[in-house]
Amino acid sequence: MRHQRQLTRHTATVAATLACLLLAACSAGSTADGNADSPDKTSDTLKIGLTAEPANLDFTKTAGAAIPQALLYNVYQNLVKLDQSGKMQPELATSWTLSKDRKTYTFQLVKDAEFSNGAPFTAEDAKFSIERVKSDWTISLKSQMDVVDTVQAVSPTELKVTLKEPSNDWLYRMTTRLGAMFSRTGVGKLATEPVGTGPYTVKKWNRGDSITLARRDDYWGREPHFASVTLKYFKDPTAMNNALLTGTINMIGQMQSPDALDQFKSNSKYKVVEGSTNGEVVLSLNNGSGPMRNPKVRQAVRYAIDHKALVDTCWAGYGKPIGSMVAPTDPWYQDLTNEYPYDRSKARQLLEESGEAGRTLRLRIPTLPYATACGTVVKSQLEQAGFKVKLDQLEFPAAWLSTVFKNADYDMSIIGHVEPRDIQAVFGDKTYYTRYDNPQFRALLKKADRGTQEEQTTYMREAARLLSRDAAADWLFLLPNLMVADKGITGLPVNSVSESLDLTGLSRS
Repeated sequence: MRHQRQLTRHTATVAATLACLLLAACSAGSTADGNADSPDKTSDTLKIGLTAEPANLDFTKTAGAAIPQALLYNVYQNLVKLDQSGKMQPELATSWTLSKDRKTYTFQLVKDAEFSNGAPFTAEDAKFSIERVKSDWTISLKSQMDVVDTVQAVSPTELKVTLKEPSNDWLYRMTTRLGAMFSRTGVGKLATEPVGTGPYTVKKWNRGDSITLARRDDYWGREPHFASVTLKYFKDPTAMNNALLTGTINMIGQMQSPDALDQFKSNSKYKVVEGSTNGEVVLSLNNGSGPMRNPKVRQAVRYAIDHKALVDTCWAGYGKPIGSMVAPTDPWYQDLTNEYPYDRSKARQLLEESGEAGRTLRLRIPTLPYATACGTVVKSQLEQAGFKVKLDQLEFPAAWLSTVFKNADYDMSIIGHVEPRDIQAVFGDKTYYTRYDNPQFRALLKKADRGTQEEQTTYMREAARLLSRDAAADWLFLLPNLMVADKGITGLPVNSVSESLDLTGLSRS
């Protein structure tokens, strides 16, 4: 650690993702059981159990939550980041100002940050990183950078970004993977050799098993406590629980079998965190083709789902019904669960009126714990309302991403969307896998982005209500933040509010 004056800017934060169960619209990656090797018991090593392993390490070209979960804030850093409470904090920018017309941001940057390849971080790298989103990134999230007009490196430590129009959302997006800073000389092998300014580097990747991050000896800021962190991936939630019980891992990043939580709550060797995430478990409906193009079929689906019974059955009662694509930690959250209260007879009536009764719906779900657990419940509830449902489990990520996410070859699916404030990403693009196409909805999102903060909240609430009333999907529940760790692990977040499993605030007492 070379610069103690950076201490105040690297206070403890840990924003976990939901086990990345998810996609990218989810996540990317295959998973595998951990082996029974004994962990290093020294105080500066940590092993964390997770669910979805990245398919590669390049989130600029591979959609999903698994890659930023592992790398963001740890290997890569941003100009700004989110703390545990969801508030924006400086990272590689020490401060920033916004012009009176709300279009030009001027950032003052740290003077001494270096990339892991030895190159200094300057405003030219920040300019390169922002412009590269539009020129070289391929994932759909890149469109969130379209509002940028020009980027200017005023000096090595001053950056000016001018937007085409005022945007409430842009600076927030700079806390996500879109705002990751890259070295101009370090983007040649991003899929296997990420280069960032963060406190960790990728030391080893055992494909199908684990990723080990090593603390940088030459890190420019405050050293994190752990010198080595291994992210160990499990297909089987029971195997992950057993790994914690036997000491193979020290922490479960996101509990995938909530019904097993009591065994840890009653054991003084462990601490359990129960909080909230921004991960919406969505019963996705294909608005663009097949029977789900018919709004009465979509409405019938929503009336047919008993959300309380579903959460009690498949997720042990943990999880919050929300009614639309907004998490309670967002300022424009509103409880919309009463838009479509459980009503089986109403569901039957709408299905008959739709003219689609008798057609078999394809419920195609990924092989992820929450999806497989809840898929059978959804199928049963829909069949009780008169639907015919064929349930297919698709290997995740490859088969699900190809079939559902890329080709939209499905009628219904179940996936957890964990990206923060992702209502626009999931429903604002008619080419996205949900195929939702509503100009009024998109207009509301635009008004929210251009307006005052008060107007942003008003229009975002209108957009969420419109989305719910259109029955563009059914929101099964909001994933809880359920973490379990050895009792000596400190810095665990109550709420998971970013894409990152931020390791920099974790410690051991």
